[in-house]
Amino acid sequence: MRFTRTTAQEDMAESLRALLADVGGTALARAWSDGDAAPWWRCWGRLGELGACGVAVPGEFGGLGLGAVETAVCLEEFGYAGLPGPVVETVAVAPALLAGSADQHRLPELAAGRAVLAVAFDELVPRALDADVAAATYRCAGTRVLRADPVGAPERSVDPVRRLWALGAAGTAVAGARPAAAFDAGVLGCAAQLLGAGRRLLDDSVRHVRDRHQFGRPVGSFQAVKHHLADVALRLEFARPLLHGACLSLDAGAGHTARDTSAAKLAAAEAAHLAARTALQVHGAIGYTAEHPLHLWTLKATALRAAWGDPAWHRRRIADALAAGSTADIGTRS
Repeated sequence: MRFTRTTAQEDMAESLRALLADVGGTALARAWSDGDAAPWWRCWGRLGELGACGVAVPGEFGGLGLGAVETAVCLEEFGYAGLPGPVVETVAVAPALLAGSADQHRLPELAAGRAVLAVAFDELVPRALDADVAAATYRCAGTRVLRADPVGAPERSVDPVRRLWALGAAGTAVAGARPAAAFDAGVLGCAAQLLGAGRRLLDDSVRHVRDRHQFGRPVGSFQAVKHHLADVALRLEFARPLLHGACLSLDAGAGHTARDTSAAKLAAAEAAHLAARTALQVHGAIGYTAEHPLHLWTLKATALRAAWGDPAWHRRRIADALAAGSTADIGTRS
């Protein structure tokens, strides 16, 4: 089993990184937060042309038909760039939710980058992200999936680029939708975003301590600073194989997929959280200002840590899976 990217996957990541750097992640996020979605849609259209929007959409619907690893590669780069919008819902959740359903006709426009999708799950994702720009909004209530319209006014997240919408209680049932698979795809997509945001926080911190001088020396030359940043790098690198392994479990339909996706989300969330705390520490007071771009990634990491299940929920899910496995083993041995 491989836990490293293939050459093709690395090429995909580099292409996305170049495109997203060209459109300007910080300016894009600020425009989105201010209600100007035009730059974002131009970027999303270019991503559609590259195939990133439809990476997990089956080929018969105009997508690339690739697996969860490639989907995670794309979403990690979106997280690194701080790309706003319902990207996890559109890229990761929609193909898992709608393929084979009565609404699978929506997949081609999603794959082409012409539309996005918003989704809510009653228990853990009670609000649909950026539902006001979505071509369709879905509410997953247990095993039922409903097309439901947003109601009321959006709620603001701790991350100012995230607008959270309640969905109506009534709606039209969507036959053939797969909410369980869609939820795990969303958890993995969120984990990939967190890994990307953590990488960005680490890279920005390293650049800052290399350029900033104290007592005639770069701040990064002090041993304490090196140790803090090394700890972040280790946590991020330890999260990566868990994410990769969970992607393989999801693609294989393994019985331990729930455990693996929760482990990946937990590791990526805690690594990104440490990266955010360390970034604020090494940047000093300037890192707390809204004018500095650092806050875009620290707030994103904070919001995503709680999205799609907070760390406490995923710890319980992992513990329950391990306990169930232990009980099964005892039964087999007896």
